[in-house]
Amino acid sequence: MFLLVVVGLLAGIVTSLSPCVLPVLPIVLAAGVPRSAVAATGAGPGPGGVAVGEDPGNRPAPARSWRPYLVVAGLVISFSASTLFGSLVLGVLHLPQDLLRDAGVVVLVIIGLSLLWPWFGDLLGRPFARIPGRTVDPDSNGIVLGLGLGLLFVPCAGPVLATIAVVGASHRVGFGALILTAAFGVGVGLPLLVLALAGDKLARRTGILRRHARRLRIGGGVVMIVIAALIGLNLTDGLQRALPGYTNALQNILTGPATNQLRNLASGGSGETGAGPECSAGATTLVNCGQAPELTGITGWLNTPGDGPLTLASLRGKVVLVDFWTYSCINCQRTLPHVETWYSTYQNAGLVVIGVHTPEFAFEHVTSNITAQAQTLGVRYPIAIDNNYGTWNAYNNQYWPAEYLIDPAGVIRHVAFGEGSYSDTENLIRQLLRQPNPGQALPPPSEVPDTTPTQGLTEETYLGYRYAPLHVSGAAPDADGSAGYRFPTTLDPDTFALGGTWDAGPEAVTAGSGAELELNAQAHNIYLVLGGQGSVSVRVDGEPSTTVAVAGPPKLYTLLSQPGNRRVTLGLTVSPGVQAYDFTFG
Repeated sequence: MFLLVVVGLLAGIVTSLSPCVLPVLPIVLAAGVPRSAVAATGAGPGPGGVAVGEDPGNRPAPARSWRPYLVVAGLVISFSASTLFGSLVLGVLHLPQDLLRDAGVVVLVIIGLSLLWPWFGDLLGRPFARIPGRTVDPDSNGIVLGLGLGLLFVPCAGPVLATIAVVGASHRVGFGALILTAAFGVGVGLPLLVLALAGDKLARRTGILRRHARRLRIGGGVVMIVIAALIGLNLTDGLQRALPGYTNALQNILTGPATNQLRNLASGGSGETGAGPECSAGATTLVNCGQAPELTGITGWLNTPGDGPLTLASLRGKVVLVDFWTYSCINCQRTLPHVETWYSTYQNAGLVVIGVHTPEFAFEHVTSNITAQAQTLGVRYPIAIDNNYGTWNAYNNQYWPAEYLIDPAGVIRHVAFGEGSYSDTENLIRQLLRQPNPGQALPPPSEVPDTTPTQGLTEETYLGYRYAPLHVSGAAPDADGSAGYRFPTTLDPDTFALGGTWDAGPEAVTAGSGAELELNAQAHNIYLVLGGQGSVSVRVDGEPSTTVAVAGPPKLYTLLSQPGNRRVTLGLTVSPGVQAYDFTFG
């Protein structure tokens, strides 16, 4: 449980720094300005309690405002609650699944209008002012603003957020999911709170509250109304798509140690695994990941003849690309041009693309929303609406976006998670299309630019059997005890393989007779935590490099330091008794 809390907190912090959060940042920054200093400037007592004729610009700002805390707290609470329980509550009450999002837009517009016309805010607050013993707090609408903002908060998808969304959509909310959601929410809120407090401090230090109170009030109202309209009409997506997902790799690194726990939460604790995750994601060669699960629990279809269903069984003989996506996921939106181009380029050569739309948030369950956004985003290939997560669970998927490439016999031959490596996926599509007829002429490869950051590092790689299956090529240590291993024919990128005899444990492997290890990684520096007594001989791309002497309790050893961030194959010969824990990269 402690690991889930730490991973959830760190993933939340990283998420709040992603490009998907940009639309709400102006409001969060403005939220730091205390309304008591800018509330009213016209005739009559306004929401701020300023008397007729009093100039709020001459009124000093209070020493401390709780508004930044209230806004961020409201955002975290409403975002977390709506993600976990929104779909369930709306379904029980038979209300539209996009009601919460519409409510968030309305809240921002109302607060914006109350800033433009103080009498309107006074009118809204008048019923509450009549409650005996209640004084009007000009900062009190901060929590309301935060609650509305949280309903519009759509951060970039990552493994933690995907787990929370799956748990909420499948209505399996337990203690672990609550703890993970709370940690993630706090992580998201911390940087936003820093931003709001910075806005508050800047306004006080510069004296802007005293000199430009009326302009601040009007400007804040306009900002809220404009952003509410942009978000409500999905007009902020273009800006988010234009920025690369610079936090994606870091998210995957942070959540790697908790992958099994996240998978158990998403599957309801069953621990069942589908065909896809049995293979290494992102391989540059065709692999065998087992028979593809059938499309299961699909509630509707788009872009098919008569919106009728498709089945993988009926598509035998075709190459099929199953793409998991959801329309508000910016990571997915940046991937869609590549997927759509593959569809238009190769459909006449035998490629079928099926976009499995599995919703992340309640409003993404609405078929009319999916239809409209598919048209806006230019998605013309068949779309399977997976509102109940039937196909998502059949594939044991955990990511938006995720691609599963299936050969004409129905076998998964390639798996890719997240953005990037589009040329690798397209090359494998072309290989499968040519297999029945090697001489078949295909159109030239697509030329859609790949804007994914290219300076990524291989993620932390654990060697013990608790996490080794996530990073291994060939046989993986899977239980306590000694076993013999043989190197596989191909070492996939960002994986390791064992040779010789190794004694496996949950956190480390201990070298036995003839123990060897190979690693394919991209990094500037490669480190390995080693323990015991002995030595490790290092080869880089087959050439001898160095020998590392190992002595004492486990600690970090440097195996390679190279001038550039390039991909290499590391070969290790390990003397008996040396313990190897995990690789890290820099």
